[in-house]
Amino acid sequence: MSFVEFMTKGDDSMNLPTVNQSKAKLVQQRIAESNYASEFYREIVEMIHTFEIELDSEHEIGVRLVSFGQAVQFHVDHLGYYNPSLIKFKGTLDNGSRVELIQHVNQISFLLMALPKQVKSQPAKRIGFKLLEEKIEKESYVEGSHETETV
Repeated sequence: MSFVEFMTKGDDSMNLPTVNQSKAKLVQQRIAESNYASEFYREIVEMIHTFEIELDSEHEIGVRLVSFGQAVQFHVDHLGYYNPSLIKFKGTLDNGSRVELIQHVNQISFLLMALPKQVKSQPAKRIGFKLLEEKIEKESYVEGSHETETV
């Protein structure tokens, strides 16, 4: 029996109330949406913004990923998601190679870190503030996908 069927059928033996089917579907949808990549994205944006506030002018945001016994760290310049379940990080390794990580929200695990800025003659990149502004603008609806890139 599905959640909607259970909630709309009622059960006299347990004295459970009968719920309108459309309300039950709405509750089920909200529960599902709370696990969308867009929700994880929002949390990650806030974490990045908070972390970047503490950085000095010589450092920028980076991440370290550990999987299969290997560690990879890179400078982050792009963050996105694809609902219902994928998060995407794009960035650059210290040697200049471009990297992109697309990972399921159930598998995501990373360490935010301060990395020396890559271009010494330019200001350190900050993506958290830009991501936070875009998050606030888009909070009125649930998006299917979203990507942000800094220059």
